[in-house]
Amino acid sequence: MSHSLATASSPAAASPDTGTSNPGHKRLSPALLLGALGVVYGDIGTSPLYAYKEAVKAAGGGTVSPLAVVGAVSLIFWALILIVSLKYAILILRADNRGEGGIVAMLALLGARQARPGTWQALLLVVGLIGAALLYGDGAITPAISVLSAVEGLKVDAPALGHYVVPITLAILVGLFAVQFQGVARIGRIFGPVMLIWFAALGLLGIGSIIHAPQILEGLNPLRAVDFLFHAGWGVSFAMLGAAFLAVTGGEAMYADLGHFGARPIRIAWFALVLPALVLNYFGQGALLLTEPDAIENPFFRLAPDWAHIPLVGLATLATIIASQAIISGVFSLTQQSIQLGFLPAMRIVQTARDERGQIYVPGVNWLLGVATLVAVVVFGSSDALAGAYGIAVSMLMAITTLLAALIALKWGYNPIAVFAVNGFFLAIDLVFFGANSVKIMEGGWFPLVLAGIVALMMLTWRKGNMLVEEARAGLRQPEDAFLAGLQHQKLTRLPGTAAFLSSAVHGIPLHLSRFVERSHALHERVLIVTALYDETPTVPLEERAHVTVLAPDFFRVVLRYGFMEEASIPEGIACAVESRHLPPQCVGDVTVFIGHETVIPKSDQRGMATWRENLFAFMQRNAERTGAFFGVPTRQVVEVGTEIEI
Repeated sequence: MSHSLATASSPAAASPDTGTSNPGHKRLSPALLLGALGVVYGDIGTSPLYAYKEAVKAAGGGTVSPLAVVGAVSLIFWALILIVSLKYAILILRADNRGEGGIVAMLALLGARQARPGTWQALLLVVGLIGAALLYGDGAITPAISVLSAVEGLKVDAPALGHYVVPITLAILVGLFAVQFQGVARIGRIFGPVMLIWFAALGLLGIGSIIHAPQILEGLNPLRAVDFLFHAGWGVSFAMLGAAFLAVTGGEAMYADLGHFGARPIRIAWFALVLPALVLNYFGQGALLLTEPDAIENPFFRLAPDWAHIPLVGLATLATIIASQAIISGVFSLTQQSIQLGFLPAMRIVQTARDERGQIYVPGVNWLLGVATLVAVVVFGSSDALAGAYGIAVSMLMAITTLLAALIALKWGYNPIAVFAVNGFFLAIDLVFFGANSVKIMEGGWFPLVLAGIVALMMLTWRKGNMLVEEARAGLRQPEDAFLAGLQHQKLTRLPGTAAFLSSAVHGIPLHLSRFVERSHALHERVLIVTALYDETPTVPLEERAHVTVLAPDFFRVVLRYGFMEEASIPEGIACAVESRHLPPQCVGDVTVFIGHETVIPKSDQRGMATWRENLFAFMQRNAERTGAFFGVPTRQVVEVGTEIEI
């Protein structure tokens, strides 16, 4: 952890004695800074392609007035300062969960997963899961609007190419999703250098234009934005606020990618390069519109001389692909965390890099997200139309993040008055922007909300269904003492080797173990009851991985603990237990792993969920990744024992 974080005293900061600091100090290096440029700032870095244009259009009602030009650039500048620089870079980055960020890490930090139904913590969990689901909506819109806005640059020099913008965009996006299986490490090696060139180009384009119309610098005065909003009327003001918010979308990636880069590289990259480049470009676009109002259709590309338009389109397309890749990788990471914490069913997760944590590919999510993105391009057809769909999900997510950060600060013992003052101030700003974006629901804002609603429903249904299944299991499990006592009165055939029975609980005998003994009248020489649990911390040290309890001679209960950023592996966990001498060496090797294959039977006449939700849960359960594969057990070692459970 950097010194500035360790000594932080802000209400949104982590308390040094809470155990939440980042244990893995990341050494600052050019490679880390370049990585942060490519992954963290791809989204917000491509916002100049469309954000300022939309803000001026919203403010001018079809005309370009100097007051609207200056008011829009002033509003965007102060949004970048207040929301991204102060709230995210200074405050939110301190609310880390042992170095990890993101809304799922916040939920883990607050212990919301353990919330009992009907409590305020349960409501908090619902709000947090909605926030996580909003990222999926953002993940479908970001690639669509980013790549579309870059390809639309072709129309500046060749308006006749306008008919080819959508097909070209679709081809680029199909290619992007098609290469995801290769992993971000392989396809992302040029991310940092390309984004470095991109931000340098943003700044240089802006400086050249500002020199010709320095009066645009009046936008540095926040009163110019306030004055315009005050006199423009509610309709125009809300439209302008909603459009200007597009300039800060992507700022949430600073917190989501905290675990990959650390707070210090993210802050340095922002304040040293990204923020100055963005500000110069936005003011440059404003200066251009003061002198050439007819450039409103594409002020970004009009900043460049004619000879540079095509190269700039190519660079912009690369930058938007990088922005899209960053959000796709973020969705993969969010999916993995949600699965580990029990919010989504097990899915096939492919590790694409052996030596780097977090380099994963989730095939099912990749193609569902790809379809949603392509649908967005076809349905909306232009970046102007997509601007109506963009922003509402991110503004709601930002408000939820501010609320959760306040609760974390209170949990860590900060002064409530200071917490309410600071976080309340930023929450008020978030709610203003959310209100401004809400008026765009019928213009396209419904699209990401529908996607987020579907994901949130699946998350809540999966969690509730698992609770009902666990309640049913608990009623059917035998206590250890009763089961072991019963074995004394049975003539069992002792099979050679070791059997590991996977269990979801740390007490009682799993159903498939008692069923196996009941039907086969046999038991292996050595028996392990293995439970893999995910803690609400990102990682668990290897020495704390396995806890072994001897229930009887050659009969053990093994509890394995993993962090929500780790992959659980039953073979690896058993090996850890043997290495720590808690299990005999014979337990490593050709272990037969018994898994309960449960078929969920929805019952409408019992208490639980609505019948349609029970059927949805049963469908998700049937199509989840096989338990053995999810826990890294070779197929040849797996034996499944079927059980029906009614919920």
